[in-house]
Amino acid sequence: MLANKNSQADPVYLSNTANLEKYLKLPQRGSVIAEYVWIDASNGVRSKCKTLPKKPESVSELPEWNFDGSSTGQAPGDNSDVFLRPVSMYPDPFRLGDNILVMCETYMSDGKPNAYNFRHDAAVVMEKHAKHEFWFGLEQEYTLLDTTGWPYGWPKNGFPAPQGPYYCGVGAGKVFCRDIVEAHYKACMYANINISGTNAEVMPAQWEYQVGPCEGITLGDQLWMSRFLLHRVAEEFGAKITFNPKPIPGDWNGAGLHTNVSTKEMREKGGMKHIEKAMESLAGRHKEHMKVYGEGNEARMTGAHETASYDKFTWGIANRGSSVRVNRDVAEKGFGYFEDRRPASNADPYQITGMIVETICGKVEGADVFSSSQQQQQELEMVVPVAKP
Repeated sequence: MLANKNSQADPVYLSNTANLEKYLKLPQRGSVIAEYVWIDASNGVRSKCKTLPKKPESVSELPEWNFDGSSTGQAPGDNSDVFLRPVSMYPDPFRLGDNILVMCETYMSDGKPNAYNFRHDAAVVMEKHAKHEFWFGLEQEYTLLDTTGWPYGWPKNGFPAPQGPYYCGVGAGKVFCRDIVEAHYKACMYANINISGTNAEVMPAQWEYQVGPCEGITLGDQLWMSRFLLHRVAEEFGAKITFNPKPIPGDWNGAGLHTNVSTKEMREKGGMKHIEKAMESLAGRHKEHMKVYGEGNEARMTGAHETASYDKFTWGIANRGSSVRVNRDVAEKGFGYFEDRRPASNADPYQITGMIVETICGKVEGADVFSSSQQQQQELEMVVPVAKP
């Protein structure tokens, strides 16, 4: 995958990247490149590559690795080693062959999860409640920016026509960067990410793709890897990705991470009563959910632009202005799933799904998705200031 001729990247750099194709075709003589991916302190992704002597058949064959946590805001300089423990692997759509991408958890030298490892406690909670067979499907919205940080295709120092023709639009002037969207779609499919669709969103230069349904912790792994792929694809086209939930102030739609949820009981006949019970539980922890549902979410959840109020929990049938929406078909059949519309586009999928399981099924001893590592984060941020994206 190489940057296209319409990219805003430096033209000299683009001419040099054209030489990359011949190197990608060189044989690796049995060795495999494994790119280890992890989540940093500012809710972004980082990666580094490792050569393996042969293709691994399972995650258990992948070695543990480490990185300088003082350079990512995840550790102080006097104890900077943070360890990478592989949790899932995917075919590499950029290098092809037997090369792989590896999703990792982060741990400190004492064996405890890093302050920004939200996967650990979520996985513990999900394993304890595995009998309920939670399925998740997340709708990731994002905005494409040019090299100046302005939405791609928008007039310089100005605004396009009001919202209306852009949602699921087709044609010049209605959609921007479809080539990036298509490239990302194919990259996810090649990498065995369960991407189920994509569409242009309400604000121009804003798009959405959906991952799922996936069971349990798998959804978080796949969504984070899909975000890595999105950044990586956009990099080659000279564009930037932002998951800011309100990238443009004013009368423009924000960006969310709508979360579709069901349990085995909800999917069976009579499941609506289990959905209604879940609504009672979600209402009781609304404030806690909002604290982990994304930074800057209050600017998005104003009660306008297809959002509910940030401070009040509501749910309804086919109501896109409620905190949680139940599909009309689900209500009529009496079983199915619900859609939590509160999470912001920059929220951590491990925290979202872990909190939902914990809230519906109960806390688990030794794990607390809401307060997980919060004290560690506060102590660490006093030593290592975290740069916000």
